[in-house]
Amino acid sequence: MRDTRFDEGCETVLGLGEVGEDQAGLVGGKGAHLGALSRLDGVRVPDGFCVTTDAFRRVVERAPEVDALLDRLAGADPDDRQAVRALSAELRRAVEEAVIPDDLAAGITGAVARLGEGAAYAVRSSATAEDLPTASFAGQQDTYLNVVGPAEVLRHVSRCWASLFTERAVIYRRRNGIDDRTVRMAVVVQRMVLPDASGVLFTADPVTGNRRTATVDAGFGLGEALVSGLVNPDVFTVRDDAVVARTIAVKQRAVHALPGGGTREVTVEPRQQERPALTDAQVVELVRLGRRIEAHFGCPQDIEWCLTDDGFGIVQSRPITTLFPVPDPVPEAVERRTPSVYVSVGHQQMMTDAMKPLGWSMWQRTAMVPMHEAGGRLFVDVTPRLASPASRAALLDVMGKGDPLVRDALETVLERDEFELPVPDAGDAGPVGPPAGGAPEASVTEADPAIVAELVERSETSVAALERDIRTKSGTELFDFLAEAFEEHKRVLSDPLSIRAIMAGMEAIWWLNEKLGEWLGEKNAADALTLSAPGNVTSEMGLDLLDVADAIRPHPEVVAFLTDVQDDAHGDGFLDGLVKLPGGSAAREAIDTYLRRYGMRCVAEIDIARPRWSERPATLVPLILDNVRNFGPGAAERRFEQGRLRALRTEQDVLARLRALPDGERKADATKRMIDQVRAFAGYREYPKYGIVCRYFLYKQALLEEAGRLVRDGVLDEREDVFHLTFQELEDVVRSRRADPRLIARRKEAFRSYEALTPPRVLTSDGEAVNGAYRRDDVPAGALAGLAVSTGSVEGRARVILDLADAELEEGDILVTRFTDPSWSPLFLGVAGLVTEVGGLMTHGAVITREYGLPAVVGVDQATRLIRDGQRIRVHGTDGYVEILG
Repeated sequence: MRDTRFDEGCETVLGLGEVGEDQAGLVGGKGAHLGALSRLDGVRVPDGFCVTTDAFRRVVERAPEVDALLDRLAGADPDDRQAVRALSAELRRAVEEAVIPDDLAAGITGAVARLGEGAAYAVRSSATAEDLPTASFAGQQDTYLNVVGPAEVLRHVSRCWASLFTERAVIYRRRNGIDDRTVRMAVVVQRMVLPDASGVLFTADPVTGNRRTATVDAGFGLGEALVSGLVNPDVFTVRDDAVVARTIAVKQRAVHALPGGGTREVTVEPRQQERPALTDAQVVELVRLGRRIEAHFGCPQDIEWCLTDDGFGIVQSRPITTLFPVPDPVPEAVERRTPSVYVSVGHQQMMTDAMKPLGWSMWQRTAMVPMHEAGGRLFVDVTPRLASPASRAALLDVMGKGDPLVRDALETVLERDEFELPVPDAGDAGPVGPPAGGAPEASVTEADPAIVAELVERSETSVAALERDIRTKSGTELFDFLAEAFEEHKRVLSDPLSIRAIMAGMEAIWWLNEKLGEWLGEKNAADALTLSAPGNVTSEMGLDLLDVADAIRPHPEVVAFLTDVQDDAHGDGFLDGLVKLPGGSAAREAIDTYLRRYGMRCVAEIDIARPRWSERPATLVPLILDNVRNFGPGAAERRFEQGRLRALRTEQDVLARLRALPDGERKADATKRMIDQVRAFAGYREYPKYGIVCRYFLYKQALLEEAGRLVRDGVLDEREDVFHLTFQELEDVVRSRRADPRLIARRKEAFRSYEALTPPRVLTSDGEAVNGAYRRDDVPAGALAGLAVSTGSVEGRARVILDLADAELEEGDILVTRFTDPSWSPLFLGVAGLVTEVGGLMTHGAVITREYGLPAVVGVDQATRLIRDGQRIRVHGTDGYVEILG
């Protein structure tokens, strides 16, 4: 495994010793990594060379039919697997049959001659979109083992080039948003190693994500036996330089090299079949080697290894792309020297999508508690609260009411022997109350509507002042102003009266559910009492869109025009076209009025980078048309009044039944006070979020104006580049008038990779992702457990919708989605029930479904995967589970 160089002027053939890890564009991901490994002290890599992407380009340019086939492939329907399969096969045939220029063939055969013409080689694909931090492309292109002779090496180089267009590789690229034309193929040719054992080392647990735990898969002979699934491997788990678990498989078969080339399966001698492929000492040695490689590349690695008499050789190393990143440790956590435990902010905010840097960094600036970023998501370090017995119980209680799976995940971590909590310092535990701040000084006990009116007025006054003052600010003055504005933002958010009003509504709901369950045997009895609660800005948003439909419904030409608009994803100039139609002026005024109140909202609105309804009003068109089709005139007022009367009848029924009980008058009086408290304050819980989003829209408008100035001055290429900078980085750019385009490009690539990750509810600093489980015995076999948040039972067609823009609903449909935020509220008016993967008792979907009287179950793990679109399901909103009926 010497450092072989090929320096005789052939630009298309490079020895591994000549390749740097920054040359993936020339030698592909595998070649770049092997080149870096070949120079890493203590790491043995088989001798070899790379046939560069320049060679691939030259060959393809001589085959014009490849270009035409790529055009056809680009125009093919991505869902038409048969067409993709046929075009991929034609492309492979065209590339494989392309003639290799004489000078290139001579360069390759000369390199083989220098390594040994009679030797056997592994010929391995190395694409430019391969072994990336964002997508490994493992197994998408081909590898050929034990290739003997220069002519056979040449033939298999062509086969590797052709494997760029296997059906699986084409589909994988499409799923990762990679254009087929932008990918080039290099080929790595290495001396064959005939190992006693081989396998794979993961320097982090690929299932749990734990970075302290390494996993080794091992078998006899060539690694092809493991990759192909021919045998089960021995599996060793290593933690802190010790094998902590092992499973030794019965290895009946192995793959060995044939003397004349190629490989074959052989039977392992019976007495060897149950022998471990590696000793514990060898496993620990291998993991230490892997840690050295991991440290070099700066992230956990998936490493292919082989073992000969000379020791371990490394034949490939690539990033493990499926792991969720870990927050950067803060000095306090490093000093604690124990694992930190983080809780997902997104699961509380009902937005688990990745955020761009400006989005998460501004949320950090305006939040009431420190938050840490990982994978484009935010997390709160709850370790100090868990460390204190007093705050631990309160934290688990609050987490459990919000999302039982978060509580279970925290308890799962706490139960482990290896998890030792730090000894808390006095005052370390911090507040445990609502996210806005600490626990309220005292609950509001008097159901006075004037309290909510006063709070709304305070918020509106603050937002109006922000809107007035921010208009005059630009450049560095804008950022100085925003520093003050963020303090005002937090002051409004932490208003003690606001917190007490929120808690009054929540505590009244909890009290009613507990006491009426105890006294009357009813589950979630408060749900019907919250129907049409006054002052809920989010439910009003849905009802107000019904009024917009009323303004449009009488005008068929407007309806036809909007029907065309909804088919144009960016038809946001449609408002100007409306006024040219009969009834269009009234329609536009209705939409404009709606946007003036709600135009700052959008899907995933906590991310400032997301386009608001005012910026893309066409987003509302499908919702408006659904309302035109599914409802009649006056539906908003009628729906609200029906809910109010039902809540009133429920109240009268509950109080009458209580009075008939022993000590009934006292119970009824106490219940009446709590019902009044619910009616007065439950609706207000949605308002602080509305105020936040109003402020965020003003921040965004000011920052985008500043971004426009940066574009005009040539500092940025486009306005939206600012979203890929943190708030501090953007301020630095404005002050220095200089930006780093490479940083922005890296951030864009990282964001694409983060979008593919699923954030855990709980994450440890060791990288372990813990999602919790429902430990219940009251769920029927085959049903999906969740959290009951709105009573009732409904059966209907499941509509699995991941994007609000794709919503096409009919009366009686049940909405199944990952999460909902206020922007989904207008959709709730047209569905019969709700199922989400994320949510809790007091999160948005729960609050609005109770107000609209829809059965709902939230926190159903993997609901959008386990429930197919169009299936009939039954939602048990009282008992908290979903049955799949077929």
